[in-house]
Amino acid sequence: MKKIVTFGEIMLRVAPEGFLRFAQSFPGKVNVIYAGAEANVALSIAQLGGRAEFVTALPQHAIADQCVATLRGMNVETSDIVRTEKGRLGIFFLETGANQRPSNVVYDRENSSVSMTSASEYDWETIFTDAQWFHVTGITPALSRQAAETTLHAVQEAQKRGITVSSDLNFRKKLWKWEPSLSARDLAKRTMSEILPYVDVLIANESDCADVLGIHADNTNAELGKLDTQRYPDVARKVAAIFPNIRKVAITLRESFSATHNNWGGVLWDAASDQAFFAPTNEAGEYTPYEIRAIVDRVGGGDSFAAGLIYALSSEAYSAPERAIRFAVASSCLAHSIVGDINYSSQSEVETLMNGNASGRVQR
Repeated sequence: MKKIVTFGEIMLRVAPEGFLRFAQSFPGKVNVIYAGAEANVALSIAQLGGRAEFVTALPQHAIADQCVATLRGMNVETSDIVRTEKGRLGIFFLETGANQRPSNVVYDRENSSVSMTSASEYDWETIFTDAQWFHVTGITPALSRQAAETTLHAVQEAQKRGITVSSDLNFRKKLWKWEPSLSARDLAKRTMSEILPYVDVLIANESDCADVLGIHADNTNAELGKLDTQRYPDVARKVAAIFPNIRKVAITLRESFSATHNNWGGVLWDAASDQAFFAPTNEAGEYTPYEIRAIVDRVGGGDSFAAGLIYALSSEAYSAPERAIRFAVASSCLAHSIVGDINYSSQSEVETLMNGNASGRVQR
């Protein structure tokens, strides 16, 4: 497998222990890890056995040094990370929800190094040497005008070299603030509409296409977790009608009954065949989502889906659309059982769930 490159921001994730609220935890003990959507994808691909590189900009200090060491220790290539005197390491605070109380994220990311680093400061020629895939999200362009311009330049450079480009829309309404005259949704739509013409594979959750592109699934209220899943192939077709360069659209389908009880699945629409492939399915081929009744940590669930999909489509064994979506959904289902943003599941563990073994019995 050739190199899969991801570009974006990595931060400190600060979270109270277990399901404690901020008010119960500060001051006090917290859990701190490194996390960020594009880094999560690279790290999860590496855990599956793929070759991954993560590109970002980081400040010059010991905490950022340890961040790079952590990435390297998990077999992610880091040689093209830009170290700079500009900016800082971003932070986000996570309060994990339970039952009917939702999780809450507080961002502290202004003036991060990646938001202040221009496209010309990255060595794209070296970054894309021996690369087969390049992945970005809608999160990094939300940080600043500079980050949006750098992301656009990066996907253009990848496309020029014939590298497959994927983008996860990942709408974050708390971040799109760098042009005050526009609402978060309008700024996201304008910015991502400039990036998407250079994208081959689009990834989204059940509400992203509505939030960013104004394309809604009928009979659906994603905010309430009520989905008419059969409407999503039409959403994919409408996206491709606007951006005909997009060859595949993958959408996660999360039905939220509570913070810790979700149904989980996905659909992959393939432009070449104009077919939609759902996963998981029962023996009759009908869509039957995984029922996850005791979510351990859902943050990063979409990133684990993206990682599983990219890994599958990049490998000969899983590249057929129906197998790729099964692999991606099984991989991300397992991620809901793991604390932290990174999916520590192996390829063999994903295959076991893909093949129908969902009992969770102890392996002796």
